[in-house]
Amino acid sequence: MIEVSKIRADFPLFAQPENRDLVYLDSAATTHRPRQVLEAIDEFYRRDNANPHRGAYRLAERATTAYESARSRVAAFIGAGRSEEVVFTRNATEAVNLVAWGWAERHVREGDEIIVTELEHHSNLVPWQMVAQRRGAKLRFLEFDQAGNLDPVQLEGLLSERSRLLAITQVSNALGTINPLRPFIDKAHAAGALVLVDGAQSVPHTAVDVRALDADFLVFSGHKMLGPLGIGVLYAKIEHLEAMEPFLFGGDMISSVGYHSSEWNDVPWKFEAGTQNVAGAVGLAAAMDYLDGIGMEAVAEHDRRLTRLAVEKLAPIDQLHLYGPMPERGPVVSFNLATIHPHDLATFLDQKGIAIRSGHHCAQVVMRKLGLAATARASFYLYNDEQDVERLVTGLLQAKDYFKKWL
Repeated sequence: MIEVSKIRADFPLFAQPENRDLVYLDSAATTHRPRQVLEAIDEFYRRDNANPHRGAYRLAERATTAYESARSRVAAFIGAGRSEEVVFTRNATEAVNLVAWGWAERHVREGDEIIVTELEHHSNLVPWQMVAQRRGAKLRFLEFDQAGNLDPVQLEGLLSERSRLLAITQVSNALGTINPLRPFIDKAHAAGALVLVDGAQSVPHTAVDVRALDADFLVFSGHKMLGPLGIGVLYAKIEHLEAMEPFLFGGDMISSVGYHSSEWNDVPWKFEAGTQNVAGAVGLAAAMDYLDGIGMEAVAEHDRRLTRLAVEKLAPIDQLHLYGPMPERGPVVSFNLATIHPHDLATFLDQKGIAIRSGHHCAQVVMRKLGLAATARASFYLYNDEQDVERLVTGLLQAKDYFKKWL
């Protein structure tokens, strides 16, 4: 079992006077960083800072080693077969766009079909809308049911010989739905379609093995898993990367440049134009070391226990409506309380030292399906405990009392 007090001691943000009473319940948006990650970033800038790949001097060689070691660390963390299947990006959003431009522009034709689930974050929907418009393809949607779940049998009815890609989240950021990916992936592959998995809400919370899943593409962000802002990952099977074109051009992604044409570098470097976020990659590797030091099974069990407790405590509150699967879900609980607008509720809770999310959570299709403009959302991670859940419940009851004259 995770010792939360020991974990929190690793996070300098919680030691700041203004944050010592903070109940942070917005880790689905971004997480905080332990000192081990901050120290790794600081050490790189203090000791090894140089432009990787380009210098013959020792400092540049150390920077190159740090960068490529981080790539290998990421590959090991997600079970990739080789480090060349890992491309560093700014975030999961950029990783999806890289596939949309680099793969879809070459392999999606007029009349082809792209299947997207109704649960997707805008980052795994809007790029495919743009592909469909540019290429004359058709978007088809895999619907979720009243409980917020997807049915792989329904997918069979959407797949055809024109299906080129299934874009699917492993864990919904809006409802917490956990999708058992292998049945969806197997059905898509049987129809000849590739599968892109949004792992932004799964990779930080549970062990993910891309080879066991047989995913063609997987994307995630470092800042949602204790790593720095501005670093993300695209995993892709090597054959897909070799069949893709880069969509950013410039230094280091080339092997030769002539007056009127150029040749590209090998995979994955042909997708990493310009000077990369080396310190970010180093910080992400340190975050993975930190998580593995705790154990991803322990992290997953901690998340499950807190989420179950939150659902158990919130469900009986009068006029509180919970959304999403019950009781098993990712560490995300979306709800509305009476007629209090989620933004007003979040502002009230902030005055009590409780930070939650409010809005459409970059999942407006989910909100439209539910007939909602917005929800409040609490999300948990390894630095949260039972007292945080109790504080949330108390804050919601206080909000009901405060707003009752307007209800």
